Order: sequence, then C-alpha cells, then structure tokens
Amino acid sequence: MSVVSTEITLKNMTDVGNAKRGMIEKNKIRQMTVNAIVDTGAWTLVINEETREKLGLDDNGYGEATLADGQKGEFPMAGPLEVWWKNRRMVCEALVLPDAPDILLGAMVLEHMDLTINPKRELVGVHGDKEMHRV
Repeated sequence: MSVVSTEITLKNMTDVGNAKRGMIEKNKIRQMTVNAIVDTGAWTLVINEETREKLGLDDNGYGEATLADGQKGEFPMAGPLEVWWKNRRMVCEALVLPDAPDILLGAMVLEHMDLTINPKRELVGVHGDKEMHRV
C-alpha cells in the first residue's frame, strides 16, 4: 500500500477574521504550509500539539476517535482553522494527538473540498479530474 501525501496550508481562522476586521495586519495571520498524509481512515484533520501551539489555536473540547492501533478515547480538539489545498478551502476543527509524527488529512476534509486520491499514482486531485486517472 502506498502512502499519499499532499501540501496544505493551515491558517488560524480567528486571525483571518481579525485581519478582515482590521484588528491585525494580514501578515500577522498565523499560518503554516505542511506536507500532510492523506488518511481516509481519519475523520478530520489530525495535528500534533506543536502545530496547535504554532498556529495559536483555541482548545475546543474533546472528540472521540479510534486510533490506527485500536486505541479508543477522547482527544483534544482545536480550532477553528482554515485548510487550503491549492485553490480550495474549508474551515474545521482539528483532532490533536500530542505526539503525532505526521499531520493527517482526513475523509471529512477531502470530501468537503471534493478531492479524490489515486494511490497508484500517489496523487491527490479534484474529483473528476482526467489527469488523476491517466496512466
């Protein structure tokens, strides 16, 4: 099985709103561009504590999840954050796994942005894009 990853940009949505209202300058929006592993087994975006701190995301309670190793539990949620993939965006909360080695781009985010995966070509693209299926 191949691992598919893609570049995404994460932005603190509170900062984005404050910049729109003129409360902060646009260049003060906390954001980062990262390489995320596409994981259809994850239901949302998964980040680690270091990423949450760098983005200055608020703690937003807890969300239930089952990890790849079968561990079930409630894990911290953080946000809101804006997720960008090329020219597509969505706003969501992220599940925070304190020591997660990778950022995971989950099924809900993929679905919202109408993205699909071609594991053979190790690509992420827009649903229906003919380039995704050309061999």
